[in-house]
Amino acid sequence: MAEKTILDKNKLWEQVLVEIELSTSKANFNTWFADTTILRREEGTIFIGVPNEFVRTWLIEKYDKTIKQVIRELTDDVHRVQYEVGSIKKQKNTESVSNKGVVTLNKNNDDEAGKLPLTESVDKNNNLNPRYSFNSFVVGSFNELAHAASQAVVKQPGAAYNPLFIYGKTGFGKTHLIQAIGNHFTQNSNKKAYYLTSEKFAVDYINSVKNNKVNQFKEKYRQYDLLIMDDIQFLSKKEKTQEELFHLFNTLYDNDKQIIFSSDMHPNYLKDMEDRLKSRFNAGMIVDISPPEHESRIAILKKKANERDITLSDDALEYIANSIKRNIRELEGALNAIAIQSEVSGGDLTLPDIKRLIKDNVSSQKVVNIEDVIQTVSNFYNIEEDKIYSKTRKRNIVKPRQVVMFILREDYSFAYPAIGEKIGGRDHTTVIHSYKKIKDELKTDGELVRELNQIRSLL
Repeated sequence: MAEKTILDKNKLWEQVLVEIELSTSKANFNTWFADTTILRREEGTIFIGVPNEFVRTWLIEKYDKTIKQVIRELTDDVHRVQYEVGSIKKQKNTESVSNKGVVTLNKNNDDEAGKLPLTESVDKNNNLNPRYSFNSFVVGSFNELAHAASQAVVKQPGAAYNPLFIYGKTGFGKTHLIQAIGNHFTQNSNKKAYYLTSEKFAVDYINSVKNNKVNQFKEKYRQYDLLIMDDIQFLSKKEKTQEELFHLFNTLYDNDKQIIFSSDMHPNYLKDMEDRLKSRFNAGMIVDISPPEHESRIAILKKKANERDITLSDDALEYIANSIKRNIRELEGALNAIAIQSEVSGGDLTLPDIKRLIKDNVSSQKVVNIEDVIQTVSNFYNIEEDKIYSKTRKRNIVKPRQVVMFILREDYSFAYPAIGEKIGGRDHTTVIHSYKKIKDELKTDGELVRELNQIRSLL
């Protein structure tokens, strides 16, 4: 064990890279790990330096778990890993578009290009990233209600839609939107805003209790005119922290301070969350962000490509948008991969190049089997799994069973006979009836629509 702790940062990173190189392709290793290093070690945290924001995003999304696992196998005093952008290479030359290329990285001088910088430092006073703005947020049918509510909030903070609660699956743009509110607020007023995750709030509270500084903790968070808390679902089971948030909420609300929350699900479905907190969440405006449709995915790609000074052909746009359908973050990740590969190769990428790159780097949709769906639906409706297979006609069992059948047919294209056979040996006509019943009810039952969205997110 002692041998683990004497590795200096350079030696440690060399060994990490050796382990990672053995488990990934040469092309991926050269693309994502070239010019990376450990910048420093501070109180159990390792700070990894990366050449640009492209690499930082990709390492966090695709390799963070592997990196942490390897580091922990080599040293026993590291608890966290963070990624920081070091120097960004200034590109002086401009490449012309190749006749064969479908994507070009335009390497203009950064200052002359007039594009958004690859990264900007987070404001330490409010934790807001200036890159998140309304101007860089793409509005489509999938998020227009959330965007409209956000616009109303910045026009009348503390009065319109307080609190504002935005929910949706990871990677749909919630963080971008709520931070855009914060940035607009601070740029157009002299009032204070603060952004943080619920996890950070919990850690701050625990530390304040340990250090006998609870009063300072209370004063810190009650000074803000706008409080933005991301990923509220992580307060699940944290009873003391929930209690503290409840009192903080009441203080801010009673003083007409704006409060914004985000979550991966509707507040009514947050497990192990106090009812009185859920009641506060429901007192304001609750809006969801759904998966982006095809036109919105194209618009997002065009917007992000323009910000990075990348030219994408229509064929490339169509292929990427058709390959990645449910996650904006993966759309950006694919674009980042294309930009880096174009820079590394020193030339334009063809459509076959892009297809190979996406196949190698972008995770495909998770393969879900019937048992996965049954387990998820049973947990959601709080019933035993074996009840789904049973012959009982109790309403609290029939509905979840029909939802299972609907999802298997609608989302995963299982054949009616296969569904019936797996779920208690039922006739395929029973499955067809269940499918049609849920489909018809979705047209008029808003609560059922929300339930289906939550279950799909869990899957």
